[in-house]
Amino acid sequence: MAIDDEDNDFNMKKPGQEKPKLKYSRGPISWLLIGLVVLTVLMMFNKMSSLPEISYDKFRQFIIDGDVESLKIGTDEIRGKLNDKGVEGLKDNKYNEFVVVWDKSVAGEQLLEMLKTTNIKYEYVRLQTWLPILINTLLPILLLVFIFYFFIARASKGGGPGGMLMNFGRSKHKVRGKDQSKVTFKDVAGIEEAKEEVTETIEFLKNPKRFRKIGGRIPRGVLLVGPPGCGKTLLAKAIAGEADVPFFSISGSDFVEMFVGVGASRVRDLFKQAKENSPCIIFLDEIDAIGRKRGPGFVSGGHDEREQTLNAILVEMDGFDTSDQVIVIAATNRADILDHALTRPGRFDRQVTVPLPDINGRLEILKVHSKKVKMNEDTNLEKLARGTPMFSGAELEAIINEAAIAATMANKESVEDEDLEEARDKVRWGRAKKSRQVDIEDKKLTAFHEAGHTLVQAMSKNADPLHKVSIIPRGPMGGATFSLPEKDRHHYTRKYCMAMMQVCFGGRIAEELFCDDISSGAVSDIQQATSIAREMVTNWGMSAELGPINYSNEGTMKEAYFPNSSPEYSEKTAEKIDAEIRKLIDEAYIAARYLITENKEKLKAIAEALLKYETLDASEVKQILDGGDLNKPTVAQLLEQEQQKTEQNNAESKAKADSDEIEKQKD
Repeated sequence: MAIDDEDNDFNMKKPGQEKPKLKYSRGPISWLLIGLVVLTVLMMFNKMSSLPEISYDKFRQFIIDGDVESLKIGTDEIRGKLNDKGVEGLKDNKYNEFVVVWDKSVAGEQLLEMLKTTNIKYEYVRLQTWLPILINTLLPILLLVFIFYFFIARASKGGGPGGMLMNFGRSKHKVRGKDQSKVTFKDVAGIEEAKEEVTETIEFLKNPKRFRKIGGRIPRGVLLVGPPGCGKTLLAKAIAGEADVPFFSISGSDFVEMFVGVGASRVRDLFKQAKENSPCIIFLDEIDAIGRKRGPGFVSGGHDEREQTLNAILVEMDGFDTSDQVIVIAATNRADILDHALTRPGRFDRQVTVPLPDINGRLEILKVHSKKVKMNEDTNLEKLARGTPMFSGAELEAIINEAAIAATMANKESVEDEDLEEARDKVRWGRAKKSRQVDIEDKKLTAFHEAGHTLVQAMSKNADPLHKVSIIPRGPMGGATFSLPEKDRHHYTRKYCMAMMQVCFGGRIAEELFCDDISSGAVSDIQQATSIAREMVTNWGMSAELGPINYSNEGTMKEAYFPNSSPEYSEKTAEKIDAEIRKLIDEAYIAARYLITENKEKLKAIAEALLKYETLDASEVKQILDGGDLNKPTVAQLLEQEQQKTEQNNAESKAKADSDEIEKQKD
């Protein structure tokens, strides 16, 4: 293959269905702010409603001057109201009522004598003082209780905002109970060997006495190793679901914080809770974040936070008793950088490889995910499985989902083969840019470039079979030639590598022969060919001059402890490596140029067909190579048919709407 460089409901309201009401929830901070606002308003109201206090001497002067209209005499205080004369005599004019604090036993008789000589209305009352007491005393107490509950009591349980300040040492794991672990082995496909290998772990969690009878010890840790998206996390959930035990999951990065020692504390807390809930499973995702090899290449001393966290994990896993029904499952795609103390027997002593699925595995994965969508009866999942080599389970799930979305947008009743084909290309290479305006010269250059790839791909015996070729821009590339491997390749032969390099150079050679120029569109082809040649020389021992010797640091101890270190060979050997790479490149280039020169007319026919139809499949390319003519609608004709179909649908919809309106008026 050569590449150039160029189900939700969406909250839609259904007919006859009421729009769901939004539910709002307030956290402790919101309630605290509301309480403070209410308290402030009450205190302001109390302050505004409180009467100014005057001295007893001034009160007597008011009575002598005849400024008092009425009085309410209580046990400890007197509340009075000034008349108009008294209000006018005030300089600040801030009040017409007042309060006097007095001692009835001392001034009671004197006040009574004064009131008998005046016309002031007075009465003895029992004044209510509970409201000021409530506002000034009880509300602050309630506020303190509120703060204690949300910021101290809840902090001890790990909840509320206090948890952020007082629970750094608590584990951030997520717990899935027995009733929540709904994933089983039926939901996991394409990794049958891995499922068989963890079966004994499930049996131990279900029936530990069976193993104790003979004296065998179940592995304490299971390390799932494989590329991203292959189902490591899904397999761990399925183990918990099959064993019907709680599932503690946490990512490796969740252990490390800005404070030293937090990671180790969280490890201890996690294992403590797991032992209290045994039998259970602890799942450590992306363990390479904290489990890297210890050494000068990674740390500057013995107090590195990640190293302390790793040490805590090692100690906790050593602390398991044979009776502890706690299984630790970890997942990583970088097993080569894990510390050896972590992978030794007694800790993660069982490594389960979760590889990319083969053709049968991909077919099973597609069947699992296709059950969730409505598929057409004629859909060929086997063809899709064969056309998706090196696709992970996550990418296959994305293909089914993208196909369902595309079929929905096209108003189809079910997912068809063309939807799956477009979804596959979209997931791997990006969306087709059919509306992109391409210059005529650029389009011609792209057509001949892709025709060069196509010719070499179709006529080379050792290359993968051709699938289709297109000059429609997709993602970052201006066109692409797609192959369809007949089988999954686990080994690369020298003939296959040379054929792939010839396919890579087919586009550049076609530009040079037919366009009298070369372009930067071959940049990815050159990179791919150079990478293949370098692997052949340095890793695979396919150079007759250098022999079967590995000249790469990849996978060595030196690379593990000192990444990006200098190679372990002399400058003279480096010159030989460069010369051998150049020799392989030249050999492939010459072979591809000879093949294209001998079939120039066929390449020209393919390019002209691409300019006319934009996309050709393998059968159409074969028909052109055999000298036949294509008879199918052009791109312009397809667009015109699509436009007519759209206009017809719009007209039918309008006519139906008019008919319904007429019927409604008749009724």
